[in-house]
Amino acid sequence: MNNLAIAGDTKVTLHFSLKFEDGSVVDSTFDKEPATFTIGDGSLLDGFERKLFGLKAGEKDSFIVSPEDGFGQSNPNNVQRFSRGDFSADLELAEGLVISFADASQSELPGVVQSVDGDRVMVDFNHPLAGRNILFDVEIINVGGLDS
Repeated sequence: MNNLAIAGDTKVTLHFSLKFEDGSVVDSTFDKEPATFTIGDGSLLDGFERKLFGLKAGEKDSFIVSPEDGFGQSNPNNVQRFSRGDFSADLELAEGLVISFADASQSELPGVVQSVDGDRVMVDFNHPLAGRNILFDVEIINVGGLDS
């Protein structure tokens, strides 16, 4: 185990969990293989990476990541109204259903059905974690330079 602290351009192996404030787990590696990534490679949002700076192999910590540092605030403009006829007749629309849409560039864009009221279907295209404080628990396994 080395004594290198996490900083820009370091390679990090860690266990992590993301939880809501009520304790429900969104994602975790504690029950599987740890994650390995390089700071700044886009694997983690900047707000999560900054919380790791200064930690060393063997250390554990917990942080609260605010929406501004995480997945952003929920944007009401990202909730769109559709007609029931815009969907396949055999699709059972229900609150919480995730549907894949194509955006203007034909990339896949997931939307979550927020409500179904008669012919009106409201779909939320915000990131599912937008507007939420996220509890970020980490255990640093290894920190290395880019040549390690």
